[in-house]
Amino acid sequence: MRTTVCRRATFNAAHRLFNPDWDEATNDKVFGLCNNPNFHGHNYTLFVKITGEINPQTGYVMDLKIVNDLIKELVIEPFDHNNLNLDVPEFAALNPTAENIAKVIYDKFRAKLDAEFDVKIELYETENNFVIYPGWD
Repeated sequence: MRTTVCRRATFNAAHRLFNPDWDEATNDKVFGLCNNPNFHGHNYTLFVKITGEINPQTGYVMDLKIVNDLIKELVIEPFDHNNLNLDVPEFAALNPTAENIAKVIYDKFRAKLDAEFDVKIELYETENNFVIYPGWD
């Protein structure tokens, strides 16, 4: 029986949403306050959800310590208290929207996990705004 285990983590990061191919007026219209050239920040809440078969020898789908260690390596160390636009290579040419941040985190986990596991990323940018990647089952 496939079961999902979840681990929650938080990190803080600054970013600016803008498209360098657009003029400032278009960026302001599309991204509003999130287009502040001096950046702005969020206290992100992340849920990493790993789905797989329960191992009959351990009783685990995956040891949550391993998930926690991966979160630290793949997300906290590179993202926490950094400017996503300036300090995180994945966003050098990628607009750091919540959707793109979730996809980048997903891709990092997908590269580290065996194919037997499914991964889903739930990322809260604010208490009311969040994304789920992938967004389908």
